[in-house]
Amino acid sequence: MPRLRAVAGPDGPTRGHTAHLDPVFPAVTCSVQASLLTGLPPSRHGIVGNGWYFRDLGEVLLWRQHNALVQGEKVWDTARRTRPGYRVANICWWYAMGAGTDITVTPRPVYHADGRKSPDCYTTPPGLRDELTHALGPFPLFDYWGPRASIASSRWIVRATEHVIRTADPDLTLAYLPHLDYDLQRFGPYAPQAAAAARALDTVLAPLLDLARERGTTVVALSEYGITAVDHPVHVNRALRAAGLLAVHAQAGMEYLDPTTSRAFAVADHQVAHIYVRDPADLPLVEGLVRALPGVERVLDTAGKAAHGLDHARAGELVAVAAPDAWFTYYYWLDDARAPDFARCVDIHRKPGYDPAELFLDPADRLVGLRVATALARRRLGLRSTLSVIPLDAGHVRGSHGRLPDHPDDGPVLLLSDTTRLPRLRPRYAATDLPELLLRLAG
Repeated sequence: MPRLRAVAGPDGPTRGHTAHLDPVFPAVTCSVQASLLTGLPPSRHGIVGNGWYFRDLGEVLLWRQHNALVQGEKVWDTARRTRPGYRVANICWWYAMGAGTDITVTPRPVYHADGRKSPDCYTTPPGLRDELTHALGPFPLFDYWGPRASIASSRWIVRATEHVIRTADPDLTLAYLPHLDYDLQRFGPYAPQAAAAARALDTVLAPLLDLARERGTTVVALSEYGITAVDHPVHVNRALRAAGLLAVHAQAGMEYLDPTTSRAFAVADHQVAHIYVRDPADLPLVEGLVRALPGVERVLDTAGKAAHGLDHARAGELVAVAAPDAWFTYYYWLDDARAPDFARCVDIHRKPGYDPAELFLDPADRLVGLRVATALARRRLGLRSTLSVIPLDAGHVRGSHGRLPDHPDDGPVLLLSDTTRLPRLRPRYAATDLPELLLRLAG
């Protein structure tokens, strides 16, 4: 990525810098982004994963959007204490809705009354949505996640960021580009597709980097985590069910996780699984069962969660960490014929855990291309259709994240274009250092 690497060139007048970045645990999108904006670990900001079991609702919910879920002061609130009127734009960072930012752009589909879902975005101010849609087209939701996920979504976000900078000139602009998640999870971090994805993103970034240079804007580039190679899944919920600890209920021949009556179940999130145990008397049994599963490296109890900065009321009573080459599925059914219909769809809000198989079309289905074409044609006609094209074979996934990296080279990086306001430079920074860095760079 030569264009991005040049941002941190150390020989220019502004002394660019590149450093390793230590993520918080778990090293997943929502947890790390919350730490990047608050300077707090998950034990204090409460974002213990991309989702968790909401005990007061009796439901597992992932990918919520309301910023009030993030506890603690955000960097823009800190800045405004000494710089009233400090303006911030958030383009696609998570937990954007209801945040105290001046400008917001976040994916938000139209959920039609008949069950259809159309691509769109939510913005503040509201008129920005029409500006961006007119200039760039609708937000490319189906290129943002799913089997069709591609550079198109990151290209849209880059162009939206350019538009916001030119028209609103914020003091701090946050932009989240998801492209390096896709082929690194599909094919692994060492696959040629991963290198091609990096090159593609570098090309798409070039106009935004040029704009920053023209305007004298400091660039801070980083990622939340590094993706490492995996070759097998761990079906933790199936093990809990086989032991009589996880309960399901059946409707229309399909099985659904029943968290309210389960003695224990897991919310799987990449290489981390929060295990919720209803009765403390079951903790030794559940811990021993999960610890013995092939692909599980360790199970964190109360003391272990505290040591990892994850001792928050939203966390599971136990937290399982996968081995370096493994990851956790959410699957809880024992017979694919009994899987719920959403299991074969891209459905990030109804699945009680993260599902990277949503990045694939089912290779075992010889008619999958025809199914996709037929469903899309029906949708263009305004008719409801179900895209049941996602495989139930988790073995296709080749990259994952969530555990802390064993070596800094497996973790994320931090690039700074201007370090003249920093008192000293370090070879490594923590994700929780970012708010202080941003405030110092702002002067």
